[in-house]
Parts: sequence; structure tokens; C-alpha cells
Amino acid sequence: MRIPNKQQAYWSILGLALLGLGALFPVTLSSTFPDTKEEKIQGFSWEGLDSLGAQQIKTIEPYGVNWIAHTPFAYQASIDQPELRYFSRRGNGGTSERDQRLSLVVKVAKAEGVQTLLKPHIWPGRDAGGWRSDIKMKSEADWTQWFENYGAYILHNAALAEELEIPMFCIGTELYLTAKHREQDWRNLIAEVRKVYSGKITYAANFYKEYEEIQFWDALDYIGIQAYFPLCDKENPSLEDLKAGWEPHYKKIKKQSKKWNKPVLFTELGYRSMADAAIEPWVWPDRLDYETHDISRQTQAKCYEAFFQTFWKEKWVGGVFFWKWSRRQYYPERYAQRRRRREHKDTSPIDFSPKEEGLKVIQEWFSNTD
Repeated sequence: MRIPNKQQAYWSILGLALLGLGALFPVTLSSTFPDTKEEKIQGFSWEGLDSLGAQQIKTIEPYGVNWIAHTPFAYQASIDQPELRYFSRRGNGGTSERDQRLSLVVKVAKAEGVQTLLKPHIWPGRDAGGWRSDIKMKSEADWTQWFENYGAYILHNAALAEELEIPMFCIGTELYLTAKHREQDWRNLIAEVRKVYSGKITYAANFYKEYEEIQFWDALDYIGIQAYFPLCDKENPSLEDLKAGWEPHYKKIKKQSKKWNKPVLFTELGYRSMADAAIEPWVWPDRLDYETHDISRQTQAKCYEAFFQTFWKEKWVGGVFFWKWSRRQYYPERYAQRRRRREHKDTSPIDFSPKEEGLKVIQEWFSNTD
């Protein structure tokens, strides 16, 4: 598939511009990043970009976590319109406030021996007409414009990742229809990213169909999967139920790893602390769930255990990022302040943050070096 001359010219100009950003984003492609192939990535997805210090990063240390993932957002008002919005506020030196906070967190984490995956997301507006997996333009001109806008967003973050010596970068998350129908555009973007960024690159594909249908895995370093696979059809499942539920998914995932000769990285994997967490793991808890659903920290913990028993000893598995390490855990004072301001009740949290029983499972597996 050939791309329009306008877009070819755009990529060339943008690439040169990013390479010449100088003091803002100095690019040194000879940077030495850690070798991510030697040890499995043991990660948590980090909530928010609060101003924090070593004491917040240290909250993950007891669990053997050596990576965190950050998810800066760009906003798209409609799934069939090419406009994106990001960098809404600027700080000192013209850099965005978001970039400044990200830089602080990355540097503090690195000083504590914790590496970072930078994983930009698109967040559709409330009235966008669908989710990011549904993004699809109405015309070739709109597709060209969308990739120009998205490319500017991604290349900005890639240059920032290079400046901060972030060892892994994710070029996209759950953009199913764009990935399925615009393969060459993605290959062009990957090539441009590699001009400004020298670390490892992945893409975070949705568990449902997308990771099996993508055709540009050969151009990346990892097959990234957002692993919210359904594992059973009942509440309070046993560990054996959950392991049996993984079997068909395990076979398909391993097949993709072998087909492309690439390691698999679970860019997100998480479960609510609820009895039905393994039925539809991707479902976000509603406020009503606090009263209408059974809380089950044991089910969450068993879901983690089933994952580890199924995948963790496989050499083709590069690691996992559990969703998510929330403010409740790393910054309880600020979390409580926000809840009071928003008048939210929090008597029985059922979100995706790992609870005590689940943390024990994660700690045991992440700390086991055998």
C-alpha cells in the first residue's frame, strides 16, 4: 500500500524537526539502554503523574516490581474525525506540564532501580461514537490527516522517551481498525519512531482478535497484548477453573510468538476484586457494583495465580504489567483528598488495584528467581 506524497513529505519533515529539537529533546541514538531480553519485565501500570518522590516509588519495592508503565493521553472527540488534542498546558521552557511530571517520575524511578514503559493512549470523548478500537476515518484524506496528527503525538513521546533514556516505548494501544486496515501507515510510523528512539518498541493489541490479526509484528521487538481474556462463566471460580480457561488462549498466544519469532509482553493484565472478575475481566466496575456485587479478593488473587502458573516459566513470555498501582497504594494522602473533594465513597474498593491477597501472589512469583 502506497501512502500519499503529502504524507511522505510530512514524515520526512517531522522526523528532521524532531531530530533537531536540541535542548528540548536532545536525541542521542547511541544511548545505552538496559537489555530487556535477559530478565522478565515485572511491572505495574502506574496511575496518574502526580508530583512524587522516592517514598512513592518505594511502595512497589516489596513486591519485586522492577518496571512501571505510564499512559499519557491524547483526546479524540469523534472516532471518525482526525483531530487529536494533547499538551494542553505549557510550563517552563515551553514543555508541557505533563512532560515535566513524566520526566520527574521517570528519573525518580530510575534512581530506585525501576525502569519505565512509555505507553501513550488515545482517549475518545464521551460522545465520540465508540471506543479507540473503533476509530475509522470516512475518507483517504481523513486517514492521511489522522496519521499525521497521531504521528506527531507519537513521535513527540518517542523523542521524549529517548531524552529520558526510557528503555521501552509503545507506539499504540488498542487501535484495532487502524491496525487492521492501515498496515503500511503503521510500518511507516514504526520506521520514523526508530529514527528518533533507540530502545525497544511494542504495540499494545486488544486481546479480542487484534493481536492475532496484526501483520506488522515483525517490525517490532515485542508482541504486546492487553490480556483481559475471559476465563470462565461463573463466580468464585477455582484455580483449576481459571487455569483451564487459559488453555485455549495460551495456545493461540504461543502460536503468534512462534509465527513471528517475537517474545510476548502482556502490556496490561488485571482483575477486579470481585467474585465475577474472571467472566468479563475488561469490564470497569460501576458505582452500583459496590452494593450489587460480591467482593472477592480471593478471586482476584486466584486470577493472578492462574496467570503465573500458565505463563511465567515460558521463555517466550517477556513479562507483564499488572493494571494497576493506584493512588490509594502509592499516595494514600492524595487519594483520600481527591475522594473527599469528589464526595466518593470508598468503603469496599473493588477496582483493579491488587489487594493484599493478590499482592502476596505477585510478590511470591516476582521474588522467585528460580
